Amino acid sequence: MRFVIVTGMSGAGKSSALNILEDFGYYCVDNLPNELLLPFAKIAFEEKTIPSNRVALGIDVRSANSFEALLTSEFRDKYPCEILFLDAADEVLMRRYKETRRPHPMMALFEKNEGGQAVSGSGKVVEGEPIRSLAECIALEREKMEFLRSMANCVLDTGSFLTRDLRAELHRIYVDAGSYNSMYVNILSFGYKYGIPKEADLVFDVRFLPNPFYIPELKSLSGLDKPVADYVMGHEVTQEFFKKLTEMVRFLIPLYQAEGRTQLVIAIGCTGGRHRSVTIANALYEALSGGDFGIRKEHTAISAE
Repeated sequence: MRFVIVTGMSGAGKSSALNILEDFGYYCVDNLPNELLLPFAKIAFEEKTIPSNRVALGIDVRSANSFEALLTSEFRDKYPCEILFLDAADEVLMRRYKETRRPHPMMALFEKNEGGQAVSGSGKVVEGEPIRSLAECIALEREKMEFLRSMANCVLDTGSFLTRDLRAELHRIYVDAGSYNSMYVNILSFGYKYGIPKEADLVFDVRFLPNPFYIPELKSLSGLDKPVADYVMGHEVTQEFFKKLTEMVRFLIPLYQAEGRTQLVIAIGCTGGRHRSVTIANALYEALSGGDFGIRKEHTAISAE
């Protein structure tokens, strides 16, 4: 039996993760009432009447406090479960909520002091039910969910994930039973004429490499095309640079992992983001694939013009 508790910050992709796990054959239940956790675990592990040996249970902030008392070490010893915590930066969560225009679940919740008065997240007494800003809701939710994050077997930062990236990572961890490490490396190619990606942690400028743009038969192609890739990688300066780049990135990744980082964004830039940066980003992706971390690539400017 594989029992996965799917939780995390609202807007980080819990519902999407449950849908994906259901596609993978998991028996999924979202927002199970707290008092049914023990009976449900007993059914799954002891009675085995659930039509699958893989179960995923969704928990959000509205029931998280009660689960803190339920998810004891005794419970987890008797019913071994894994906790998947989905997270993203505050600005990403805010953007997603603004795009969907859905209310944050914390807006419907408020706490009371000993006198029965409603208090906001900052502890100030308010008249009636408090109306929190989205930023305050996210901050309060993060505080309430910290105990689950600290218990998690797997923390995924979905800030730069597309649905296909989330699907691939969940398949690797919960279907292929791949090893999990909380680091996820995202390699971006970009064009300086459009600006440096704001999310970049490491930025490498490859505008010094020979430019296929000035070769008539290569100008209309991109780094995804073999003639362009062969041209860029066929120069001694490119080979020397790429060797040093790969060595440095391989040296840095374990250090970022040891620091507890969940995501490392490496941006490779050239003038237009179509030829040199795409070629180097692809080559770096291939060189780093197969490590003990997740990895994806994205070409941000290849279709800009």
